[in-house]
Amino acid sequence: MMKTNLATRTLLGLILTLSTLPAFARTVEVDVYGMTCPFCVDSLQRKFGKMDHVNKVDVSLKLKKVRLETDENAPELEVIRKAVLDAGFTPTKVTVLKADKPEK
Repeated sequence: MMKTNLATRTLLGLILTLSTLPAFARTVEVDVYGMTCPFCVDSLQRKFGKMDHVNKVDVSLKLKKVRLETDENAPELEVIRKAVLDAGFTPTKVTVLKADKPEK
């Protein structure tokens, strides 16, 4: 059996990690009407936290906004709007703030 050193294992771990990251990322911001309390924030946090292709969720009660870091084109903006509606709120504006392409 062949032994591997720490540097080799670290490099293999890094390669596996990078291979599972999305090729592109975007930030989507949703203005939400109807958020009035911490329970509203929790509801939206849980809703988007379970959604495929959403990598990070920030919900601001003060700003009445949800900010999502997602994969390149998923989920579609209409799916995001529907998720807000399904949670009992009204999405008044959905904006793609940025779409990042990885450096080569």
